[in-house]
Amino acid sequence: MGYSLASQWLVREAITITQRLTRQQSRELTREQLLRSAAELFAEQGVNGTSVEQIVERAGYTRGAFYGNFKGKHELVLALLEQRTQRELEEVRAMSRQSGSFDEMIEHLRSWHGERDRNLAGWLALRTELWLYGLRDRPELLPVLADRERRTRAAMAQGLEQGFADRGVTTPAPVELLALIVHALDDGLSIQRVLSPADSSTDTVVDVVELLMTAWTALAHSTAPADGPAAAPTATPAAIPADGTTGPSTAPPASPGRTRTFENLEKKP
Repeated sequence: MGYSLASQWLVREAITITQRLTRQQSRELTREQLLRSAAELFAEQGVNGTSVEQIVERAGYTRGAFYGNFKGKHELVLALLEQRTQRELEEVRAMSRQSGSFDEMIEHLRSWHGERDRNLAGWLALRTELWLYGLRDRPELLPVLADRERRTRAAMAQGLEQGFADRGVTTPAPVELLALIVHALDDGLSIQRVLSPADSSTDTVVDVVELLMTAWTALAHSTAPADGPAAAPTATPAAIPADGTTGPSTAPPASPGRTRTFENLEKKP
C-alpha cells in the first residue's frame, strides 16, 4: 500500500512537471511561430506593409497571443533581429568547433552557403527590409543593426585569423579590415546571385574567400622581413606630360622623349 501511495505521488509530480514544461514550451513555440510568420511576411511585403493581424493570422494565433509575447510590431522586429543574429553566430561558432583547420572551415562554409542558397532571395529580402525599416522609420534601430554587423564581422575575423595562423603568416592588414572586405563581398555576391543566378553558383562566395586568402597569404609572405624590418620601397618618380598638365587624358601614352619626371621638372630653368 505504501508503495502504491508513493507511486501515485510520483505520478502526480511527474504530471505537474510535464504540464509546467509544456506551458513553457508552448509559449516558446508560439513566440517562434510568430517570429517565423513575421519574417515571411516582412520578406514578402515589407515591415510597414505587414500588420499584426496578418502576422497572427498566418501563425494561426490571436492578437492576444501576439501581445502576450510582444508589446508591438517594433518589439517583434528587435526580437527577430536578435534571433537571427544569434542563430547565425551559433552556426559560425559550430563550424569553428567542428573544424580543425581553415580548409575544413571552408568546406563547412560551402555546405552552409548551399543550405542558405535554397532561400537566398527570401533571406536577402528580409535582411534588406530590416535595415530599410531602421533607415526610413526607426533611426534608433540603426545602432542595433550596426551591432549585428559588427558581431558578424568579428566572427569572420576569427575565422580569417585561424586561416593565417594555419599558413604560418601574420595578417597583411588589420584583420578587422579584411573581415569587412569579406562581409561586403558576401553581401554584393548574394545580390548578384539572386539577380543573375546563371552567372554564379552556391560556391561563388567561398571561392572568392579562398582566392582572397591565397592573395593575402602571398602578400604576407612578400612583405615579411627576412632578417629584419623590410626596407621601405623606393618611390618611382611620377611622369607628367611635357606641357605640365596632370589631368586624365585619353591620348596614347607619350614616348620617353615627350615626358619628364618631377626631378627634371625642378631642374628646368
